[in-house]
Amino acid sequence: MRGLYFYSMDIWQALLQQDVQQFIVDNERVDAHSISLHQKNLHNIPPGLLAAQILGRQKSRIKLPSYYQGKNILYPPSLNLEQSSSEATAIFKSKIIAATVERKISLIDLTGGFGVDSFFLSRVANTVIHVEPDAELQKIAAHNHKQLGVSNIFYENKTAEVLVDGFQEKVDVFYIDPARRKAGQKVFAFADCEPNIEMLQHKLFSIGTYLLIKAAPLLDISMALHQLQFVRNVLVVAVENECKEVLFWCERDFAGEPEIKAVSLNNAGEELSSFYFTQKSEQVSQVKFGEPDQYLYEPNAAILKAGAFKSIANAFDLFKLAPSTHLYTSRSLHTSFPGRIFKLETLVKADTKSVHALLPEAKANILTRNYPLKPEELKKKLKLKDGGEKYLIGFSGQTVKHLALCSRLQ
Repeated sequence: MRGLYFYSMDIWQALLQQDVQQFIVDNERVDAHSISLHQKNLHNIPPGLLAAQILGRQKSRIKLPSYYQGKNILYPPSLNLEQSSSEATAIFKSKIIAATVERKISLIDLTGGFGVDSFFLSRVANTVIHVEPDAELQKIAAHNHKQLGVSNIFYENKTAEVLVDGFQEKVDVFYIDPARRKAGQKVFAFADCEPNIEMLQHKLFSIGTYLLIKAAPLLDISMALHQLQFVRNVLVVAVENECKEVLFWCERDFAGEPEIKAVSLNNAGEELSSFYFTQKSEQVSQVKFGEPDQYLYEPNAAILKAGAFKSIANAFDLFKLAPSTHLYTSRSLHTSFPGRIFKLETLVKADTKSVHALLPEAKANILTRNYPLKPEELKKKLKLKDGGEKYLIGFSGQTVKHLALCSRLQ
């Protein structure tokens, strides 16, 4: 973090010069690497630092539009920006809290980082404490919060463990996003993250009422539920059908079965669809199996990650194609299904002659689900190009493999 990113006062002031900020805006569509190699110093700012600011602005255009549209925003090293929440998921987290705690709250963000979650959570809190041991990163977060007009965030330059050990006041909500890297390696179990929430939670619930935990999409939800206390809700969050986060909303002394919610958002943080179930209901559900019929259904990314494989079939009266094939079928159309829907036009042999007879332009969008070949391998075998309006979907039925020519309905 230090070195190139050590923000001396001179460098800080130089980055905020109007012509430097304009240079960053003017070059936001330029390859940042070329800036670092060829750009001369501007106000004694190293080209690599200018390139990093341009790269940060490029990434924030979709991920953090409020920051992108702000004035004099400073960006941290790429890893810190990658690890931060998107605006869509940060807005969603603020809605979770506002819906549950119907009053302004005190909140501590134990892993403040670049400060995105702190910024959006400050909209539903009286006060937010941003906890971050990296002084330089916290300075960047605080500067940006000021630029974005926030005045109710306070800053503690220390680790989560040190803050909690010395904290005496009662807290409404703790938020934590444990770092999923240890010794440079990606990890996915809470015990391997920093801070170790499994060890810290006992202290948190001695002074706080609610705890919101952000985890990686690859986290094993069942394992996490064994490690965490008082989990009321598990929220599997996808943005534009890409699974981004798994959230655990915990309430002190809650003793019921956690409800799982698979939710799909758009880039503005608006909820497009949601599906509720519990692990117990999924375990006891009986699912019907059937052969491919007129319509095929693929659940969205959040439902697939949440593991609602039988629950989703029963909720929409669908037949599952095979135990390990997470595609579904029906004779009548269910337009409210949360995912993609295809009209099955015909089943076709997986050979070039048969396929090209149906696709004279030799173009298709290819999907495979529980099928021997990956999409690229199937495309190569069938001598097809990507594109067109038709879909070829390869999947396993209960006894045979199928290749279906389909049109997408939604």
